[in-house]
Amino acid sequence: MAGLDKRVSSYEEALAGLTDGMTVLAGGFGLCGIPENLIAEIYRLGTRNLTVVSNNCGIDGFGLGVLLEKHQIRKIIASYVGENALFEQQLLNGEIDVELTPQGTLAEKLRAGGAGIPAFFTATGYGTPIAEGKEVREFNGRNHILEQAITGDFAIVKGWKADYLGNVVYRHTAQNFNPMVATAGRITVVEVEEIVEPGQLDPTQIHTPGIYVDRVIQGKFEKRIEKRTVRS
Repeated sequence: MAGLDKRVSSYEEALAGLTDGMTVLAGGFGLCGIPENLIAEIYRLGTRNLTVVSNNCGIDGFGLGVLLEKHQIRKIIASYVGENALFEQQLLNGEIDVELTPQGTLAEKLRAGGAGIPAFFTATGYGTPIAEGKEVREFNGRNHILEQAITGDFAIVKGWKADYLGNVVYRHTAQNFNPMVATAGRITVVEVEEIVEPGQLDPTQIHTPGIYVDRVIQGKFEKRIEKRTVRS
């Protein structure tokens, strides 16, 4: 199976081929399950004019938020952007293009892209600014709008465990957007906490089959908590 070994030894190798102007799909929700080291490598590379698709844009100084510091993001497609003051500033100054998308619609756009489905109808967003300029059709007495699928040049994903063939397991809520993102990239890169030998993962527990994954790297993670809540 040596020829199927998808492990890479450095983050530079993991993101080889990423260039200015590309579309990057990023897994995660808030700071949960984000590919923090791959994001940090994009920051180090200084790649610019990126279109980023993610549930949100991290926070100031961590996650995707660091890419705003050097104006590396030209456009972001996201469902929520309320935790980042720098993002707000760039939006109000017209320095970044933002396409807000309902959260479930965003997930389905990515899932459809990975499944080779170019578009789908959904009732979500009908009668709101989200629907402006989109085709409307009636199904079962209810109006729906046509939404186009999303694919990207690179998909960056955070997993818990993977084997070196690229089969990935996510841990609990860190699944979030990662499985959909993993299917929708032309090049999918997964960083994990542990890489094991083939056969050591229960086949019934694999969330992303290796067919979708191009590169796997083992990293160390800060796993910062976005909002810590404790009992008084």
